[in-house]
Amino acid sequence: MIATAAVGFATGLTLIVAIGSQNAFVLRQGLRRSHVMLVVAVCASSDLVLIVLGVSGLGAVIERAPGVLEVVRWAGAAFLAGYGILAARRALQGEHLDADGGSTTMSWRAALGTCLALTWLNPHVYLDTVLLLGSLATMHGTPGKWWFAAGAALGSLVWFSALGVGARFLAPLFARPSAWRVLDALIAVVMLGLAVMLVLR
Repeated sequence: MIATAAVGFATGLTLIVAIGSQNAFVLRQGLRRSHVMLVVAVCASSDLVLIVLGVSGLGAVIERAPGVLEVVRWAGAAFLAGYGILAARRALQGEHLDADGGSTTMSWRAALGTCLALTWLNPHVYLDTVLLLGSLATMHGTPGKWWFAAGAALGSLVWFSALGVGARFLAPLFARPSAWRVLDALIAVVMLGLAVMLVLR
């Protein structure tokens, strides 16, 4: 079960670490040292809710209609392959995150609203956490899927905490395109590997 949780942890981290508006916002808030704990808590708890919904909801559908698993497996494989290819392209093109935090500090209400909007109004979050993580979790059986979900949720908490609290230390590193190239290359390898695993199973 610990091994299953470790797989969930690695998968969750892989999905979350990719360059995106939510990560940029957390990093900027960390650089400003503005409402960092609030932002981290909202991001991590939102992921937890979405992961639980994905694992419980999709699992129930698959139990009632076993044939759905095949559809989900191939759709998940295609999505992972596409995600991996996009990560590989970012690595080749050298995209990087703008870590300029600026000097304006927003209120906690504005920070909360922005964080909620970036999380819940992003269609990719539903693909990543509800559909993709949910489908991958169900492959580990009834008890194992919750260990997978716990690992993925822990990965989310670790990443957002590290990004928000350690932003001032990470900013010089992640401002360099070469660092993002290495990171995106690793993401591409993991994503394509997961896609192959789904196809073979």
